[in-house]
Amino acid sequence: MRAVALACSALVLTACASTPGPGPDSGGQATNQNDCAVIAAVAKGHYEFDRANNVPPPLWLFSEAGDWSPRCDWSRYGLNFPTTYDPDRQHQPGERVQWVQFRKPVYDGNGATVEAGILHGPLAGLGVECRVVSGIAGWTLAGQCRNTWIS
Repeated sequence: MRAVALACSALVLTACASTPGPGPDSGGQATNQNDCAVIAAVAKGHYEFDRANNVPPPLWLFSEAGDWSPRCDWSRYGLNFPTTYDPDRQHQPGERVQWVQFRKPVYDGNGATVEAGILHGPLAGLGVECRVVSGIAGWTLAGQCRNTWIS
């Protein structure tokens, strides 16, 4: 019995020692896959882009440093972003500029916070900060998003 207990203890210690922790830029627990799920929770829960009659504007995954560009399989989350927004593209005069923007989520021990914004036209936009938590149903909104800017 003692040998079995020692063998089990050694196995547990080996598993713990060989399990890699989060990377230095992972925000504690984040991976691109978590980022995609968090963004999807806001896209569905706040913007309701999962409804057939609510087609999202072009998607803009924004990073000030340009070091964040997750590759997400949006269909996995029941979403479809038909186009992406390129902030460097020259727009034609009279062209309607639209986008929905998500910044890299910030994680803590209780969930994540993500900044988002939507622009419907030159003077029609709204920024929000949303709290998202992980549970049995995956990542979901934790209440209402807080407005951060309006145009």
